[in-house]
Amino acid sequence: MKTMVDGVEVESVGSGSLAERPLFFCGIGGSGMLPLAQIAHGRGHPVAGSDRSRDQGRTPEKFAWLESHGFDLFPQDGSGITSRDQILIASAAIEDTVPEVARAKELGCERMSRAELLSALFNEADYSIAVGGTSGKSTVTGMIAWILHEGRHDPTVMNGAVMKNFAQADNPFASARVGSSGLFVSEVDESDGSIALYRPTIGVLLNVSLDHKSIEELRVLFGNFLKASGRAVVNTDSEEARFLAEKFANRTSFGLRDAKADITVEPDSIDQSAFGIRAAIMDNRSRRVFPLILPMPGLHNLSNALAAIAAADAAGIDVAKSTYALRSFEGLARRFDVVGTSESGITVIDDFGHNPEKCAATLRTLKATPGRVIAFFQPHGYGPLKQMGAELAKTFARELDDEDVTIMCDPVYFGGTVDRSVGIERIVELIAAAGGKAEHVPAREDCGTRIVDIAKAGDRVVIMGARDDTLSDFAKDVLGRLS
Repeated sequence: MKTMVDGVEVESVGSGSLAERPLFFCGIGGSGMLPLAQIAHGRGHPVAGSDRSRDQGRTPEKFAWLESHGFDLFPQDGSGITSRDQILIASAAIEDTVPEVARAKELGCERMSRAELLSALFNEADYSIAVGGTSGKSTVTGMIAWILHEGRHDPTVMNGAVMKNFAQADNPFASARVGSSGLFVSEVDESDGSIALYRPTIGVLLNVSLDHKSIEELRVLFGNFLKASGRAVVNTDSEEARFLAEKFANRTSFGLRDAKADITVEPDSIDQSAFGIRAAIMDNRSRRVFPLILPMPGLHNLSNALAAIAAADAAGIDVAKSTYALRSFEGLARRFDVVGTSESGITVIDDFGHNPEKCAATLRTLKATPGRVIAFFQPHGYGPLKQMGAELAKTFARELDDEDVTIMCDPVYFGGTVDRSVGIERIVELIAAAGGKAEHVPAREDCGTRIVDIAKAGDRVVIMGARDDTLSDFAKDVLGRLS
């Protein structure tokens, strides 16, 4: 079957054709590639790979763990591509000049994108839950996975962040869980159009807002996603999502503000703290009420919990069991992840915020409790900065007060031919024009020094950005210097 992905017609690949063939992952350490490599390895495929980060000496512990668990790693020089039987797993953005790509082409190896491989494995499952939307996918995927696990099901889970509940000493990189091949839960990505490849039993739509694509493009992608789902689970707080869902009779709705949603909350029951949130969950269909004690702060996480509860309900799991399971949900790495508090009372938080909606959710959570905010932001590339820079500027100007401080460094850049004409200087100017204030400190190390110099007791320092594993190390380093 052929599907349009990013404007290009592609053939959806069936996992039966893979037949435990050897796979080579170009960029195996990436947040999307690593969990997929774990799942493929767990399904019996010989897995090898290379990564520019490994060659540059970044996050060596990750690659040491991969090698110790049976993954063959090579320099990114083409030496790992040795047989025509291998399938090269590489992003569509990887250029033909990359040695692995050139070598695979020379040998006549089949090439698949990350999404093609994931969708092939996902669509093979007897029962599947796909989580889509602009923001919150990883957290909701982790919540659904934990509800299923606590219900003694055995899900295979593909996530974009480490799920703390599943992380152990022998697997600190638990952004995947290898379970039954018949039950698969995955977040699905709209940024490259690959969401069109999935055929879920249950399709969850969290929200529709500006990120990598225009609203018009997102309407088409998410509309088709719901159409391909056996049952739709939709956030009716989101105007765009609600509009798309109106076409589908087979749906479950959830919402914080939508009092008529199937799964909602009693409005006067919400009790927020710096470390969690409590609420009474209402099932409008039965008029039953269930107490939720969520060990994660922020209204956005309460909305995420409603999404997970609604998805589990669509899968036949009682709302009472889901709300109880979420009491022990530990969250995800880099999702409002409290690194620690210094002896002087300064708290450092590591967060994945990188688009306007995610940044707004994090900043609102911080502003819901007392204390100044020092917000550090590293854009995850020049392309995204050009696409959403104006909205990001409005977000920082709107969500932070005069007492707060925003510090931005230059975008992360690992090489390539990307257009670098729009930089942080422009974003700082836009923040000022919108009534906010921000500082541009080009080098990240110098940003750390600036934070340490100005931080005082009671401050919350949040480190935000994506696509750079070393941000967590930076957050730990800042905390260490503050202590």
